[in-house]
This record gives sequence, C-alpha cells and structure tokens, in this order.
Amino acid sequence: MLRLLYRIVLNLGVWPATLLLTLRARRQGDAAGRWPERLGWVRRMERPIAVWVHAASLGEVVAARPLIDALVARHGEGSIWITTMTTSGSQAVRDIWGKRVRHSYVPFDLPGMVRRFLHRVQPQVCLVLETELWPHLFAVLAQRRIPLFIANARLSPRSLRGYDRIRGSIAKVLQQVTLVATQSEADALRFRSLGAPNVVCAGNIKFDLTPPEAALQQGRQWREALGSRPVWIAASTHDGEEAAVLAAHRDLLRWYPDACLVLVPRHPQRFEAVARALDRDGWRYARRSGFSDAAEIPSDTPLLLGDSTGEMFAYLAMADVAFIGGSLVEIGGHNLLEPASIGLPVLFGPHMFHFVDARRLLVDAGGAQEVASAQDLAVDIAALFAEPDTRATMGQAAAEAVAANRGAVARHLALLDEVRATWPPTVG
Repeated sequence: MLRLLYRIVLNLGVWPATLLLTLRARRQGDAAGRWPERLGWVRRMERPIAVWVHAASLGEVVAARPLIDALVARHGEGSIWITTMTTSGSQAVRDIWGKRVRHSYVPFDLPGMVRRFLHRVQPQVCLVLETELWPHLFAVLAQRRIPLFIANARLSPRSLRGYDRIRGSIAKVLQQVTLVATQSEADALRFRSLGAPNVVCAGNIKFDLTPPEAALQQGRQWREALGSRPVWIAASTHDGEEAAVLAAHRDLLRWYPDACLVLVPRHPQRFEAVARALDRDGWRYARRSGFSDAAEIPSDTPLLLGDSTGEMFAYLAMADVAFIGGSLVEIGGHNLLEPASIGLPVLFGPHMFHFVDARRLLVDAGGAQEVASAQDLAVDIAALFAEPDTRATMGQAAAEAVAANRGAVARHLALLDEVRATWPPTVG
C-alpha cells in the first residue's frame, strides 16, 4: 500500500517538480534545457558504463571525491557516470572532473524513467552514496541484475527512529541492495536492525580526502592580503544561523577590532539573500565574486562573504579557527573533517547528529570542541585567538586524527571488486 501511494504521489508531482527544479536551476546559472535528464532522457552510451555513482548534493559530491578519483584512475576517463539531485552538486561535478566523467541529473524514482536511464547508460554497477534509498530504482536494478552498492553509508539514531515507523517497507527496499558499506560499526548495526542483509563496516571515505594544493595556495594568497589579522571561518551556514554567527563576530570585534570573518553559506541559492541581510544590518564586507585576485581584497574588511562554490579549501586555508555550520540549528552539522585535515582547530554547535562518529573522534583527540550556544561562540573564538599554542596543538591533533583513519577508499574498492566478482549470484 505504501509503495502504491508513493508511486501515485510521484506520478502526480513529476511535472510540477520538473518545472520547479528547472526554474531553480536556471536561477542558479544552470541550463534550463537539462530538464529531460530528470525523466531519464540522457545520452545513449555506445558501450556500458563501468560504474554509475549517485551523489545527491554538493556535500556528497565533495565527500565522494577520493573514491571517484580512484574509480576514474581504475576504469579510465569517460567510464564513470555521476548523477546528482541538486544544481550545486551538478556544478561541483563539472568543476572537479570536467569531461573526465559523464554526468546528468538523476531521474525521478519512477520505474519507466529509471528503466529509460539504465537502458541508455548501461551501468555495470550502481554505487549510491550515504543514505539515498529509492524504492523503484532499487527494484529495477534488482530486476536487471545490476549490483547495487551503498557506499560510505550512515544512519543516525534520529533517522533510524524515523524509519522505524515504516520498518517493513524499508526492509523490503534494503533487501534489494547487494552490499551496504558503512562508515562505522554503529551505522552497520542500525542498517542491520532495519533489515539490510549484507552490511560491512568499511570506514568513512571523507578521511581520505586530499586537500587540493592549488586551492590551499589560493587561500594562503588571500590570507596574505589580510596581513597578520586574526581570521575565523563560519563554513556551511544555514538560514537562522548567520544571525548568530554575525552576532558573535560583533562581540569578537570588541576584543579583536582587526578580526576578519569568512562567512560561507551552505547553499548557493542563498548567497544573495545573505548579502542583502549584510547590507540591511550595515556590515562593511567584501564578496568573493567581487575580486579576481588577492590584490583586490580590501585589507581592512571585517567580513568576507564566500559566495562561490568549489572553493571551500581555499576559504579554510585563510583561517586560524573553523566553525562548522548546520550545528547551531537542527540540521545535523556538516563535514568537520575538511578543516581538521589541514590542521585547523574545529568548533561546532550542539546539533551534530549526522556526524556523531567524526565528532567524537576529533573531540576525543583534542582537535575539536563543542560550542554550547551561539552566545558562547565569540568567547571560544576569542580564547583560541589569544592562545596560539593551544590553536596549534588542537590543529595538529585534528590533522593526526584524520590521517590515522585513512584507508576507507581502498576498503571500498576491495569490496566493490568482491561484488563484481560474485555477481550475478547463481540461480538455484
């Protein structure tokens, strides 16, 4: 009954959703003519694609980079197809890999559209990142005997409680999955409790991300333009969170008048709204979109708005301390391993339920700390500005914790080889 209701809702909503997504994509600078991709109309491949990777949005694309890099190196350029749901994810794919991979939006989860996509792409394996559960897609893959691999899978206690309400339906979906490779043993236990038959803990591929040296060098050049001033970054902030961050920066400026905040909203479609809020509140600031090289950055600006995509490591390289957004509001946090990997001390709010294991690892290592509230953010930033040795010790501990947990990409590739070697299963 739930599956039937799901299909009815999708059929009723497919055209309004297509129109909405097309208009949103055009506002964000994407080609409006890409709407057929949402219906499965993509370029027909002359030979099968080795691996189809689905990474829903910007965060999943960035997190999957080390794994996708390894797949491209293994199978060759043009042999990997990447789908995304969002425009920002699509742009990230084009920025990172260009023509080295095939790319489109993922089709809606309706059987006919999924079959059309699969007929044209002919993937030998489907690899879905994290926790994207699509009932019709999974069923069609099983019907076509195409192995399905959920990679870097995570399932928070909160998500598990939500799935508990439809446990029987979720179990049927997960039984179509060839293998679930989780980030942690706790994630593995949660997937097994929902009925996933084949679950292995392979580690978090986000630990294997190598910061691009060109981006780090760009960030260092931007930092040089600011001189020796203390700089902190608020990365991946959300609506309702920028106000708290800006209030903290106002307090911080009373103690450190030359401090600079690098503010990077999570979603590109909010860049203009955040800029208008800064104007309304009387902030003096510079925008990344307003300069082409470091010489154009005002050296005395108290705030830099990071209104660009694909440059997070450059922004991080500017900072002395990193605050991770999505954690002062109930979003669940974002990737705190990126700043940790380059040796920055990491702060975050109380809502990090999507990154429980990474949070615990960095806190236990002494490389990160939780900010109890928005009011405490300025105090904690000021304390780290005042203690360079403490900053250095925390940053080193964070980087060492990340380095010690690398290797998940190799484990995922080995599991993928096992899946390919044993699939399709023998029919009795």
